[in-house]
Amino acid sequence: MHGIAVALLTEDREHLSELQSRLEATRLGRVVFSQVGFPTGPTDSILRQIQDLRAEIVIVDISAENPQPAIRAIELIQSNTLQLAIFANGSMRQPTTIVASMRAGAGEYLDDTAGSEALLEALTRFSSNRTRTRGGAGKARIFTFLSAKGGAGATTAAVNTAVALQQAYGNVVLVDFAPVGHAQLHLNLRPSFGVPDALENLHRLDVSLLDGLMTTSKDGLHLLAGPQQPYPSIPTPAELARLFDLLVNHYRYVVVDASSRLDATTRLLSDLSNAVLMVAQTDVVSLWSAGRIHAFLEEGAGRNRLRMVLNRYKKIPGFTDEDIEQATHCKVLWKIPNAFQAISPAIDHGTPVVLQESQEVSRSFRALAAALAEASSTPEGGLDLVYAQEKPDVKKKAPGRLVVSPARAGQ
Repeated sequence: MHGIAVALLTEDREHLSELQSRLEATRLGRVVFSQVGFPTGPTDSILRQIQDLRAEIVIVDISAENPQPAIRAIELIQSNTLQLAIFANGSMRQPTTIVASMRAGAGEYLDDTAGSEALLEALTRFSSNRTRTRGGAGKARIFTFLSAKGGAGATTAAVNTAVALQQAYGNVVLVDFAPVGHAQLHLNLRPSFGVPDALENLHRLDVSLLDGLMTTSKDGLHLLAGPQQPYPSIPTPAELARLFDLLVNHYRYVVVDASSRLDATTRLLSDLSNAVLMVAQTDVVSLWSAGRIHAFLEEGAGRNRLRMVLNRYKKIPGFTDEDIEQATHCKVLWKIPNAFQAISPAIDHGTPVVLQESQEVSRSFRALAAALAEASSTPEGGLDLVYAQEKPDVKKKAPGRLVVSPARAGQ
């Protein structure tokens, strides 16, 4: 069953019923264990049951009249369990209790009168952080591509990077979050289902149903297609968190095409991602827009993961990377050479240009994919991304796999 596994602990049976109702209303968490009473020692059976049932979060209800038993329970859970998040639930009118619960080990403090909204926000934050952490620990890494302006080439970059990752590493999914999905045209696919179907069926979405919503390319790349026509519904943070929680546990790499979409969904996609790659060109409008998008994403947690990919790149005398970064406040990660004569017919025929090994632009996309795959994870959940030269030195490391030479990758 999908959803965050939650254990509920309280000394008040009526509060237990209220907590269960609030949790069910979020549609993001599910109760795997509930108990009237707190653990009293390291060997208490309550602790063993919480761990045996694989709870991911424990919500401890704190009494306003006597908070000490709950505070001790939080300390006990914190010191005797591993990788278990603790939420405290209590009155917001007692600052000393709030501080004591946080010092004891609670990661969140929930207002017991706030309804399900505050709990939903806390669960969404937990799911977002867990997704990024898993991405750095062997679960899927998430790479989101977005355009600095319309026509910059984000979909082309996302599709070709996804195909390159699939060829070199396998088990890749391309998720089309563009306002109208074009990734299917780049791959010459005719999907029957896509992102809207996944969001509308989250209440019963599992691995089997997810596989049924995918369209598979000749190379084995999975596509969760975008809408066939403008899709007015905007997914909630909880819905996106649930969808990506399932994706990162089922794939090795998740490539997202956000294209020219700029809304709350884009900001949350950035928060969920290990790297956000803004595709721009070296023209005034594109660079001006890139700076505004950087400012927009600064309000989320994904700002430190934003890097720029310069598409259709031609070196301009006297105009350096430092000039671009100063104008946009965004670091340049990669430069895709100008190859309109190769890319345009590739799009028209639905055959990604990365499949044409003789093309310089193909080698550039494969090298970008390798650099993303081999970048080390950071404690914040992002990737330690290096700068790239205009023409990265790409060499074979193993059949079907490409790496970027460290000597040429740094700048």
